[in-house]
Amino acid sequence: MSALCRDCCLVADTILPRVADTTSPRVADTTSSRCPNCGGGRLVRHPALFSLTIAHVDCDAFYASVEKRDRPELRARPVIVGGGVRGVVTAACYVARIYGVKSAMPMFKALKACPDAVVIKPDFAKYSAASRQVRALMNELTPLVQPLSIDEAVLDLAGTQALHGAAPAVVLARFANAVEQQVGISVSIGLAANRLMAKIAAGRGKPRGFTVIGSEEAAALLAPESVRLLPGVGAALARKLETLGITRLGQLQALPDRDALRKLGDDGPGLVRRARGEDARVVDPSRETKSISAETTFDRDLSAVMDLERPLWRMCEKLARRLKDHELAAGGVVLKLKTSRFAVRTRAARLPSPTVLPDRLFDLARSLLVKEATGAEFRLIGIGANPLVPASTADLGDLADPGTPRRAAAQAAIDVLRGRFGESAIARGRSLR
Repeated sequence: MSALCRDCCLVADTILPRVADTTSPRVADTTSSRCPNCGGGRLVRHPALFSLTIAHVDCDAFYASVEKRDRPELRARPVIVGGGVRGVVTAACYVARIYGVKSAMPMFKALKACPDAVVIKPDFAKYSAASRQVRALMNELTPLVQPLSIDEAVLDLAGTQALHGAAPAVVLARFANAVEQQVGISVSIGLAANRLMAKIAAGRGKPRGFTVIGSEEAAALLAPESVRLLPGVGAALARKLETLGITRLGQLQALPDRDALRKLGDDGPGLVRRARGEDARVVDPSRETKSISAETTFDRDLSAVMDLERPLWRMCEKLARRLKDHELAAGGVVLKLKTSRFAVRTRAARLPSPTVLPDRLFDLARSLLVKEATGAEFRLIGIGANPLVPASTADLGDLADPGTPRRAAAQAAIDVLRGRFGESAIARGRSLR
């Protein structure tokens, strides 16, 4: 069986065979075989390695990896990206994860588990820039790239072998090496026959993973796994399945469609098919981003409108940057508030015309805030854009609104200065204490 060396991307038949392993995806046994060209041990073998075309690419601990790239002295240190004693972990490096730190964990719990961690406030402009670099390298592989988030995407490389002169597996190995050399972070790749199994494969062997799962082995591979492995199976659905005596995917696989429909409703048969590793979704580059938002948790509860305005303004600036990064604009805003008792309140309103300007977002969001800030104490504030519209429709102005183009020009000048000298180079007065 031919093997692919992930270090030099050689395809060779002369590498020693690995010991058979029927309990996990068939990847290289790096302890017993080396590449005859470079001596590297990161080898991949699989009967379908050179015929599969659907890949899921996931950046490894993305935010933390970007921070370690820029601060090499932190390479061996546990790093947590987040902020505030009452905030949550945005990302944690693999060293911090050894101590049990996870994304979305409250910061006080994370620091209790890993008191020596270096905590870094998120810099989303920097992460967006790195994401664009990775995305550009993906687009060189195939036009069928569907971004799923800032740090992951699914690709369909069918029909690209003639273009690249190599099978998709080889092209992906070259891509992973290019990301490390040009962007300074690592990615994990899952290669499979469909999107579901590619995503599951990408989650195995991280970081710097390259896992292959063929269609013939998918059902057997999934059978012993918890039902929670399937994307979309949350705590509520898992509890419902447990009441039916179903905790493993193998039990779900055995459920006839008629019983699945009766016990689980209209989504039951589809859930059974996914438990078997079946997925008919295509890679769709035109798939729209569903939502863009920004939120922050306060160090102490706030109740007065004046106190809430400053963090709301910061979130409007973040939202505006993210909209520009996605080449989208806001047709309206959604204000989110979480009370000291963790009750969530939301209010929404449409804009007279689409915008990517933080001050226009703020003006509308503040009008919603005034209606909610009537004495209750809040621990979190956030703002989202809804609906999302093309950026080309934003801030055009008209006879009734001649000032918007000037505001857009002023914001563009601010963005240029921040791009050259950093986010703190210039600030609006309302952002100051």
